[in-house]
Amino acid sequence: MRTTTYHYLIKTQFLGFRYSGWQKQPGQKTLEGMLYKTLRFILPNNEHKILGTGRTDAKVSALDYYFELFLKDGPLNNIPEFIALFNRNLPPDIRVLEISPADAGFNVIKHSKSKEYVYLFSYGEKNHPFCAPFMANIIEPLNLALMKEGALLFSGTHDFSSYTARLREHTKTIRTIQECYITENSLLTGNFFPEKSYALFVTGKGFMRYQVRMIMGALIQLGQGELDLTTIKSSLQIDSGVQMTYVAPGSGLFLNSVDFG
Repeated sequence: MRTTTYHYLIKTQFLGFRYSGWQKQPGQKTLEGMLYKTLRFILPNNEHKILGTGRTDAKVSALDYYFELFLKDGPLNNIPEFIALFNRNLPPDIRVLEISPADAGFNVIKHSKSKEYVYLFSYGEKNHPFCAPFMANIIEPLNLALMKEGALLFSGTHDFSSYTARLREHTKTIRTIQECYITENSLLTGNFFPEKSYALFVTGKGFMRYQVRMIMGALIQLGQGELDLTTIKSSLQIDSGVQMTYVAPGSGLFLNSVDFG
């Protein structure tokens, strides 16, 4: 007998500071694991599974993250009540914003047209400890003007094999970044934030493991005088032989938006 599967697209936000990334892992506290734990409690009699729009690294947060919920034993009868129930039982660093029915042919990974990541950072002095979950803190001075110039080099179609870790065979390293730029941070504010902080915005269809964090790492090294613009340009060429080594901390990175077109 054929059973009906009910599909839902769920929009969430989360602070990733105390999680070992999205994907469920034995012995680790992860976002996917926490969602499964909560769903088992609030849907004890409905077989379910979830699929996230992407894997975030440890300590990475999201202001706009989506996952699919698949139910086998009946639909959600009242979505607003289910959102309230879900949020009551989730920890305070995860929030469900919206739930909408999805078509059976929809795929939260394949149908994502673009993702915008933001990396927040400050430099020049030690931050208030409360800033730690939200932004990277570079104590040394940085040449911000040079970093802004360097960020623009990543826009366009390039070979990003120098900007990922554990590169697997057949991984598509030619990627297109629609926008990459640095500006003053106005995305998040707090009375404990430094007087000035900055944001790297990176938009593209898909990213490899650590790609955005290694772009940020290269820009930090550029700002510190450890790299130059010529090296960054060379690193984006096919078979460049250049390997970037600095992965910026995960706690400065946010998934800011996902566009399904």
